[in-house]
Amino acid sequence: MRVGVHINRFDHPGGGPALAAELAAAGDAAEAAGLSWLSVMDHYFQMEFNDGAEDPMLEAYTTLGYLAARTSTVQLGALVTGVTYRHPGLLAKIATTLDVLSGGRATLGIGAAWYDREHAGLGVPFPPLAERFERLEETLRICLQMWDPEANGPFEGKHYRLSETLCVPAPVSSPRPEIMIGGGGEKKTLRLVARHGDACNLFTTTPEEVAHKLEVLRGHCEAEGRDYDTIRKTVAYSGEPLATGDLDAFTRDITGYTKLGIETVILSPRTGEPAAFIERFAAPAVQRLAGLD
Repeated sequence: MRVGVHINRFDHPGGGPALAAELAAAGDAAEAAGLSWLSVMDHYFQMEFNDGAEDPMLEAYTTLGYLAARTSTVQLGALVTGVTYRHPGLLAKIATTLDVLSGGRATLGIGAAWYDREHAGLGVPFPPLAERFERLEETLRICLQMWDPEANGPFEGKHYRLSETLCVPAPVSSPRPEIMIGGGGEKKTLRLVARHGDACNLFTTTPEEVAHKLEVLRGHCEAEGRDYDTIRKTVAYSGEPLATGDLDAFTRDITGYTKLGIETVILSPRTGEPAAFIERFAAPAVQRLAGLD
């Protein structure tokens, strides 16, 4: 099992002027630790349950571009982009640019969006949930068409219409950037993973619950004619050991997931100083998890 880190706080004690140096240090620490993944949130406002909307929040893809310039091996992505945040053609172009400039290290993390306050706050339309899922599927199809060099042409959907799906330069990743669909919704989200995704991201609720979600995904894969084993399984972990630094408790927490085929556990610390967290906790966690079977 590999280890990733999800940067979800930007409340550095030094304020905005300190963030660039902190992110650069986090990138250095991630690669020194042997992390396989480094992600940031994609939100306009900080989440209300993560101390408040008024707390600092950076734009995700600008931040990922900065991290791309400061790293050379770690996979980069947003965990996850809300489908409502950017027009799908523009989103595909942004993710392609990140992939090209990072040397093929971009993942397109995407979901149906949920944070209504930030949409209302910045005047971004927030359609009902059923429509957001319709838009999510169309967005996935648009990205796949834009990343197919033989498929340039119109796209006609219920919500999006493109006269061209030109995307030059093409992604560096082969055959294209990875698509990670976030969420554990059994009827819609996991079906979209089976149909269009390369990776899924689930929460570490309990090993039994995650095992159930994976069985649901397996069923959707059978219905779609998809090989279940080709989908990368990841989980997000934000347990108390991340705050206390208790590696033994963390190891106990995560052991139950090791036999489920989880490829990566993504640590979500609530700290505005991720570099120190990576050095103090994530680096030894890499060694701990490498020894689990």
